[in-house]
Amino acid sequence: MAAAATQPRVMVLPFPAQGHVIPLMELSGKLTEHGIEVDFVNTEFNRDRILESMVEEGGIPDGIRMLSIPDGLGPGDDHADIGKFVRDLPSAMSGRLEEMIRSNKIKWVIVDGSMSWALEVASKAGARVALFSTYSAAVFALRVNLPKLIEEGVLDENGNVSRNARIQMMPPIDASEIPWVSLASTSAPERRRNNIQNVLKTNLSMPLAEMIICNTSAEMEPDALALLPNAMPLGPLVAPSSGPAGNFLPEDLTCLTWLDAQAPGSVVYIAFGSSGFLDATQFQELGDGLALSGRPFLWVVRPKFTTGVGVGQDWFDEFKRRVGGKGMVVAWAPQQRVLAHPSVACFVSHCGWNSTMEGVLHGVPFLCWPYFADQFCNQSYICNVWGMGVKLCRDEQGVVTKEEIENKVVRLLEDREIKARAATWKHKTSASIAEGGSSYQNLLKLVNLLREQ
Repeated sequence: MAAAATQPRVMVLPFPAQGHVIPLMELSGKLTEHGIEVDFVNTEFNRDRILESMVEEGGIPDGIRMLSIPDGLGPGDDHADIGKFVRDLPSAMSGRLEEMIRSNKIKWVIVDGSMSWALEVASKAGARVALFSTYSAAVFALRVNLPKLIEEGVLDENGNVSRNARIQMMPPIDASEIPWVSLASTSAPERRRNNIQNVLKTNLSMPLAEMIICNTSAEMEPDALALLPNAMPLGPLVAPSSGPAGNFLPEDLTCLTWLDAQAPGSVVYIAFGSSGFLDATQFQELGDGLALSGRPFLWVVRPKFTTGVGVGQDWFDEFKRRVGGKGMVVAWAPQQRVLAHPSVACFVSHCGWNSTMEGVLHGVPFLCWPYFADQFCNQSYICNVWGMGVKLCRDEQGVVTKEEIENKVVRLLEDREIKARAATWKHKTSASIAEGGSSYQNLLKLVNLLREQ
């Protein structure tokens, strides 16, 4: 009797941060729907967080095996220290990763672009490799062209802006908004230098990747994708139908029942991702601005979202009493289900790429509040290219005031043209991932490549 054919198996390796794990879990879910089995390799710390959050949410989707590697950090180390991860992960993980690829006879590894050092490890172990971009094709193209920007004198090798030019890519951004520059403040020159040097170093391993898998669509970023001839856009990615997609915190599903009780197109949804935070002053201005707007709101305030717990916490307790049933606050929300809800009118967002893709896919207008990395580029797409959002502006002290928040909420919700463009992009992106669409066709191409075991 002939032995049953084994399913193709690939390894997926995300950078150990929430915004990186989620889209790669979403991609993994799509692959399993087409018969590809996945070894999903987290750090031990993050693997445990994901499994814990999934206990009440349906568990790991079939076909995904959750594996882990120690991250090299000690019990007292800060797992939110991204700089330390970037510096220490290669030495902590390389040997074990190579061993796992060889022992499990992995033929394909999909590597997060922020883990591009692993391209060499996977290639050495005999696997074919693909790179996954957790940011836009435009930002990836900017990364590839960073040496040229240094050569042209826009910035130096330490990440200092030498000439604050307007970089005429799509979308155009100021030199000060280059992601690896804005990741570090002006008071952290060493961190900024390390960011730039790390990009320049890891760019050298890019030719090892046979393709760049992008969470975008051909319709959304045609100009940027033209700069990346080996790009394979197959987004916007969505959570697999078989289960959740790798959250570090459990989702509070009670907010969906609360949304059901709200009028269609009435709720302001506020969420700033998994890593940003506001100081106590800005936190209070945001809350007061929401109250002034008079609109019902759903606000995601994850643990440690604001600094200055003391007075800030006292104010927050009083604020929640003051707004009563007009608003709801949760620690973590099922964001895609929230954005798909008919009660949601707009999305106050930090403009991370995952949130950007989710908001566009569901046709929700944006109030843009970026604070670092690629978020300024994403804001430019939302406001200047796709025309489905407005920018929140800071005052002379760098604060987004309650009056600014109130005014922009009112302006956005009265703007019929923005709503119409948001609806148009919802249609375009939904069509791209539907059967026969451009992203769907690319997903099938990827599946066929991964079957080449």
